[in-house]
Amino acid sequence: MARGKKAASALSPEEKLQQALVPTEEQPYPIPENWCWVKLGKLYKINPKVTADDTVLASFVPMERIEAGMTGRFTFEIRPWGKARKNHTQFADGDVAFAKISPCFENQKSMVIQGLTNGIGGGTTELIILRQPLMNQKYTFLLVSTEDFISRGSATYSGTVGQQRISMDFVKGYYVPVPPLAEQQRIVDRIESLFAKLDEAKEKAQAVVDGFELRKSAILHKAFSGELTERWRKEHGVELKGWQETNIDSISDVKGGKRVPKGMSLTTDDTGHPYLKAGNLKLGTVLDEGIMFVPDDVWQYIKNYTVNAGDVYITNVGACIGDCGIIPDKYDGANLTENAVKMTNLKCNSQFLAWYLSSNGVQQRIKNLIASATLGKLSITNIKTIPISLPTSEEQREIVFILDKLFRKEQQAQSAAKAVLSQIDTMKKAILARAFCGGLGTNDPAEEWAGALVKAVL
Repeated sequence: MARGKKAASALSPEEKLQQALVPTEEQPYPIPENWCWVKLGKLYKINPKVTADDTVLASFVPMERIEAGMTGRFTFEIRPWGKARKNHTQFADGDVAFAKISPCFENQKSMVIQGLTNGIGGGTTELIILRQPLMNQKYTFLLVSTEDFISRGSATYSGTVGQQRISMDFVKGYYVPVPPLAEQQRIVDRIESLFAKLDEAKEKAQAVVDGFELRKSAILHKAFSGELTERWRKEHGVELKGWQETNIDSISDVKGGKRVPKGMSLTTDDTGHPYLKAGNLKLGTVLDEGIMFVPDDVWQYIKNYTVNAGDVYITNVGACIGDCGIIPDKYDGANLTENAVKMTNLKCNSQFLAWYLSSNGVQQRIKNLIASATLGKLSITNIKTIPISLPTSEEQREIVFILDKLFRKEQQAQSAAKAVLSQIDTMKKAILARAFCGGLGTNDPAEEWAGALVKAVL
């Protein structure tokens, strides 16, 4: 009989350890001397079975009950174990689970499994379960949450679009940096402390972003109720009762746009005449992205439906109905979509009117008018009848000046808050990367080599 490799059962603990450790030349990066590298499949039981009587109550976790975003949280239904386990993934308290299918895997749908009914559960078959009671559970969870694990796993996807899964060979062969058990807990504690501070910063930044529209609404209300310029009126001897009660039709010519004739088309070539669609009429101006152009042979049919720089627009059909703003100089003479209306030949400050139309009171009136319309359209007739209290031209300019200054500060605050939000996820990824190479400053080199822990696992 030919001499072959020893059976695993015949190996000594030292031999098993040497087989499990990653050779020095294959190790991805340096780690502290009392850590060691081990293949995941050697360290953890993957998708182990759970034994229990079928009548025992257990938890059941479908994919939709698992939170995304590296929270580790989940909720569950309660079923008899026989129904919870049959044709489903099985798990128990102390396990770590993560989705193996796209996009749930890259969206970090994963679980720190605790608090199951009778300590056992079943769930979606699109999970991979890791079990190792000798490893810190949260350390394991954080490991499979790292950018390295997610990006490497995503690179192994196979299957049809929408049903792609990571490779089990990748999971089993993934190299795990193993610190001593006490260090694992210190790493978890440090990460949770740092993440808590980042989450607090994220909550404050999100509050700034979420509160922008509310603050904007309050500022506009003060502007068009006269409160914003109360001091100015006192200084200039002007009374609030001098504001003129009128409507949009009295201070502008209200005209609709025109669609391109049937059978004719626009072009993306930057030639001819710009055509302003409703999707371009955003954020109080005209967005350049996605601008289409009217060829000369088409323009002759819609040449009378153009806008002038300084005209005020309002969209009157579709999901963006009620968006309003000012036509900038670069789009002077552009054609206007049939889904918008222009206010031209203005007898008031154009920015004053644009902000007035975007105020909460007018926007609510627009919603009420749409709700009563048969086609869900804001008609030109209804736009003409929108009431407006018009101060003197001097006070209009003062209101615009103050609003400009206030909104500039609001935009700066919002931009800063959004920058914080965009950085937080990057910072978390960086913290995790440092954690798994011993870069958080928590390691005690005097502690026993982690190989002793791995030997106990084996």
